[in-house]
Amino acid sequence: MKTGGKPNILLGVSGGIAAYKACELVRRLRDAGCEVRVVMTRAATAFVTPLTFQALSGQPVRMDLLDAEAESGMDHIALARWADRVVIAPASANLMARLAAGMADDLLTTLCLATEAPLLLAPAMNRVMWAHPATRANTERLLTRGVRMVGPESGSQACGEEGAGRMAEPASILHALLGPGSGSLSGRRVLITAGPTHEPIDPVRFVGNRSSGRMGVALATAARDAGAEVCLVHGPLAVEPPAGVEAVPVETAEAMRVAVLERLDDRDLFIAAAAVADYRPREVAGQKLKKDAPTLTLELIRNPDILAEVASRRPRPFVVGFAAETTDLRGNALAKLARKGLDLIAANDVSAGQGIGRPTNALSVFWQGGERLFPEQPKADLARALIDLITERMERSGADPSTT
Repeated sequence: MKTGGKPNILLGVSGGIAAYKACELVRRLRDAGCEVRVVMTRAATAFVTPLTFQALSGQPVRMDLLDAEAESGMDHIALARWADRVVIAPASANLMARLAAGMADDLLTTLCLATEAPLLLAPAMNRVMWAHPATRANTERLLTRGVRMVGPESGSQACGEEGAGRMAEPASILHALLGPGSGSLSGRRVLITAGPTHEPIDPVRFVGNRSSGRMGVALATAARDAGAEVCLVHGPLAVEPPAGVEAVPVETAEAMRVAVLERLDDRDLFIAAAAVADYRPREVAGQKLKKDAPTLTLELIRNPDILAEVASRRPRPFVVGFAAETTDLRGNALAKLARKGLDLIAANDVSAGQGIGRPTNALSVFWQGGERLFPEQPKADLARALIDLITERMERSGADPSTT
């Protein structure tokens, strides 16, 4: 391991369309302070050129097992000894089968046999290939030998089908490879709110909204993968909170407020992605209301403004708000940014149902003197892009966010 404590990473790239994601993985590893060397299979070069990886890694790319130009023709031994950790992304079904059989018929499989470094695989293949009994058996065999795996994820695939088999995102691979504290939010403590709140009318009814919590959960996942210590305070969710995150379930706006304020101290970043109900019934019936009368009148009172309360504190974290708008998105978002004293606000147009309860979203992000637009995309991708922007703005603020 080189000076500074960051491991030497040997990245293997096998054949598959997901090879393009390995380019981003090299960039993230370099940003994390790692030295990276790349070994490609011949099939991988059909998708990404060796020159691309050479430019990103700053090192020659290796492909040939018996290379007269490299280390006296013993490149697999030299690379095997150099590597502190080996990751193969993407790991195709064919590559996994050859590893499971103990084959050494190219440079990548040979060095996997020759190295004593930990091996991490990021499988990527069609959903049927991933579910095939042969692939499942190969996976189990590799796991019993101590090989670690990250992914695959479920979603749309390049073939047009939907299901498990997508390569894990580079941020997730980085997290699995280097562990917590390895990304752009390394050492940061992040507090995020997500989901709706349910304000009870009686024991079975409530005032709420259509929020699923997917965006907040995606942000918690992205912040975790960026190396942060994450606490997610959430209302009723349509999806599960991510692993590796402290999840605090609540139901009402007041319960969310209490949970947030109890956990706010020493936080570097607060992201208010929850769709908190603006109002709640003044009185909550102790018994189920019967539909005896032709009409029913509820008196609603304002809920606490959690975002404004956090932003008004001194010291306070870097504060990011969300705004769901149906008209004048830019004007309303900028007004909210100024009125509540936020560092950043992410706004989306919900006039056509965009974002709320859906797996995709588009955002217009504003800060004092700047803005950035993110087109509609899966919320997981959008969350990673937003976390990158937030990190950039935190760094450019020129101050410790906890004293903002």
